[in-house]
Amino acid sequence: MHTLRTPDERFADLPGFPFPPHYAQVPDQTGGTLRMAWVEAGPAAGEPVLLLHGEPSWSYLYRTMLPILAAAGLRAIAPDMVGFGRSDKPAEAADHSYARHVEWMRALAFDVLDLHRVTLVGQDWGGLIGLRLVAEHPGRFARIVAANTGLPTGDHPMPEVWHTFRTAVRTAPDLDIGRFVRSGCRRPLAEDASAAYDAPFPDETYKAGPRAMPDLVPTTPDDPATPANRAAWAVLSRLELPALVAFSDGDPITAAMAPILRRTLPGAQGREHPTIADAGHFLQEDAGEDLARHVVRFVQGTQ
Repeated sequence: MHTLRTPDERFADLPGFPFPPHYAQVPDQTGGTLRMAWVEAGPAAGEPVLLLHGEPSWSYLYRTMLPILAAAGLRAIAPDMVGFGRSDKPAEAADHSYARHVEWMRALAFDVLDLHRVTLVGQDWGGLIGLRLVAEHPGRFARIVAANTGLPTGDHPMPEVWHTFRTAVRTAPDLDIGRFVRSGCRRPLAEDASAAYDAPFPDETYKAGPRAMPDLVPTTPDDPATPANRAAWAVLSRLELPALVAFSDGDPITAAMAPILRRTLPGAQGREHPTIADAGHFLQEDAGEDLARHVVRFVQGTQ
């Protein structure tokens, strides 16, 4: 597997992101290894909160949430998915698969970090990967926070806006990562923050991950990931872990998943679920502090 590694200088002086990176090697599933990166804040002995980003962002997305979680005594951990952020970037779209991304994140969270009693916070692909991890390793988790995400099986159609996004990613001669993040926000994104989302990708050769991810979402019942996602739903629908469904009020891509998650997850029953106001798909960017406070209250209320 041919991989690229973004030069460190691309990440110098990012606004509002003082967290030093950590690195570890995980198997690339072809006989080699990949370097994965993460940042964290809070006491090492605190309950871990695993903050998983999605497409096409990276751990920078959680910069306003990390200090709030840390101040509450939680160990907030924000990895970069393979192909994103400071993590290594397989150079071919074919190197990326849903199953590989689940395994890469599993290897980091459990083999490297050995996390237990994890609170998952998953948004976008962070939920597609994180909910699989919960279903396949339920003994490692204490809670679920689903935020603008889902677990598609291809049995139900995706919204038209998602197909528009996938077509744009497929056809753009120059994939403007910052612009895609801006388009998923309700509130203005500062120029320097937009540039921080571009930082992991010096040129088009580094963007195989963002290019690949929309095509990995199961959209038909015969998708390679569909059986594993159906199996995950079977587990999640019986799992009693406390669950918080914290969606924004302005995400046309995932909005339909909120009632399904509230209805299907046993640990979501009888709970008041927040709606994050004036926030788009990237609710961490629009209202990260608000979301973080909901996560803190949820963790503290389910000890």
